[in-house]
Amino acid sequence: MSNTIIDTNFNFPNQKSVYKGKVREVYALENNVLVMIATDRLSAFDVVMPKGIPYKGQILNQIATKMMAATEDIVPNWLTATPDPNVAIGDACEPFMVEMVIRGYLSGHAAREYKAGKRVLCGVAMVEGMKENDQFPEPIITPATKAEQGDHDEDISREDILKRGIVSEEDYVVLEKYTRALFERGSEIAASRGLILVDTKYEFGKTKDGKIVLIDEIHTPDSSRYFYAEGYHERQERGEAQKQLSKEFVRQWLIANDFQGLEGQKVPHMSDEYIETVSERYIELYENITGENFVKADILNIQQRIEKNVLGYLNS
Repeated sequence: MSNTIIDTNFNFPNQKSVYKGKVREVYALENNVLVMIATDRLSAFDVVMPKGIPYKGQILNQIATKMMAATEDIVPNWLTATPDPNVAIGDACEPFMVEMVIRGYLSGHAAREYKAGKRVLCGVAMVEGMKENDQFPEPIITPATKAEQGDHDEDISREDILKRGIVSEEDYVVLEKYTRALFERGSEIAASRGLILVDTKYEFGKTKDGKIVLIDEIHTPDSSRYFYAEGYHERQERGEAQKQLSKEFVRQWLIANDFQGLEGQKVPHMSDEYIETVSERYIELYENITGENFVKADILNIQQRIEKNVLGYLNS
């Protein structure tokens, strides 16, 4: 398990600053260039787990960059190059401090809230009489505030976003439009792979010239939940759990081991054997979501590989 990338400390030419998120590390260079490195860190319930997952960063980065290429005709994005399996390079922009979560089905967090008796999520009404994993009459947007490092993201309504001035109404209309367009395209791509895109989140930023663009990840197993389409209706009718492709299997394992990121709770021990199964699941996710075989990158010295590839790109 030692061949994972958990932390970076690069010093690229013309580097101005570094931001370290839960999973990605973003190096800001001069001339509005961002170098985003997807680490192998695993985050669940907004808590970073103590061990990395082999190939996870590569998987997330490659799915995200493939999906950005598949949606750039409907929504502009920040990406300009991918010189390394774990690296994306693009234009710096000012991020909007909200995550645009969109849900087509009553699953995950929405299902837990519904089960607790709530019928309004982020100011959006949810109809009575739904079962977990039922499809909503139409997709609902349930935004969350972007947390500072270590804090929990929080549900927030459109009204509160506008009232608190987090996003202007003019910009928020564009974010909603882009969110629905991306979800529709993502659902079409998923259907072509025999999958259902259940829910996902998108993040956006504004470039120096005022253009709103898609940033961060898109349609990855960390940001999205997928079901297998085959047998979906039969499982719903029988009241059975759906076959999922998402990080939910990690969350369920943590819940079963008495951890939900709450105060006073300790992250359960993850054995090397369990870490290996998580890595294998992520590879399965990659191959199902993209329809391509996963090609493992050389992980003998990931830091050295990344530095060489990024410097090669920057110097060219």
